[in-house]
Amino acid sequence: MNNPKIVQKFPYKVSIEAGKSYYWCRCGLSSKQPFCDGSHEGSEFLPEKVKLDENQDVFFCGCKRSKKGAFCDGTHKEL
Repeated sequence: MNNPKIVQKFPYKVSIEAGKSYYWCRCGLSSKQPFCDGSHEGSEFLPEKVKLDENQDVFFCGCKRSKKGAFCDGTHKEL
């Protein structure tokens, strides 16, 4: 498996609406970071669906190396 493109070495803070589906970009090629715009077509990467039960601010991974999927785990500090 190839590694996704590192977009930035810090997370994206996003306000999430309860019940709404968001699709986090895994490939790093989207022009609508941190969300998918379909640029992964033809690659081995697929977006990750995120849907929460309450409104909240979340930190989406910007380096695409998090072991917590779409959510930042601090891995960017080691890059």
